[in-house]
Amino acid sequence: MPGHMNVLLAEAGVPYDMIYDMDDINDSFATTDVALVIGANDVVNPEALTDKSSPIYGMPILNAYKAHQVFVIKRGTGVGYSGVQNPLFFQKNCTMVFGDAQAVLSKMVEAVKSLGGS
Repeated sequence: MPGHMNVLLAEAGVPYDMIYDMDDINDSFATTDVALVIGANDVVNPEALTDKSSPIYGMPILNAYKAHQVFVIKRGTGVGYSGVQNPLFFQKNCTMVFGDAQAVLSKMVEAVKSLGGS
C-alpha cells in the first residue's frame, strides 16, 4: 500500500507482515487474475499516472487496473477525497459491487465456496 495507508491498515488491526510495499507488488498486477478493491478511490486511480491536469497526477497508486478482473466494493458512486472521478470504475475489466464491505465480502466468500472450494 502507499505509505499513508499503512497507518490506516495498522489501526484496523492488519498485521504488518501481510502488507506489501507498493514498489514490491505493483508489477504483479499485470499477471493477477483478480484484484479486490475495498472502498478505495484515489489510491487505485490510473488518472494519477496519465492525466497531467488532474490534481492527483503524480500520486503513487496501486496498479489494480492492470489485473485481469477487478472487483471494487463501495457504498456508492461518490468520488474520493480528491474529488476526482476514477476511470478504473468504468473499465471493461472492473465490476462495481455496492454495499457494506463486510456483508458483500461474506457473500463473495459464500459464492466462491459454493463453487466447490473449501
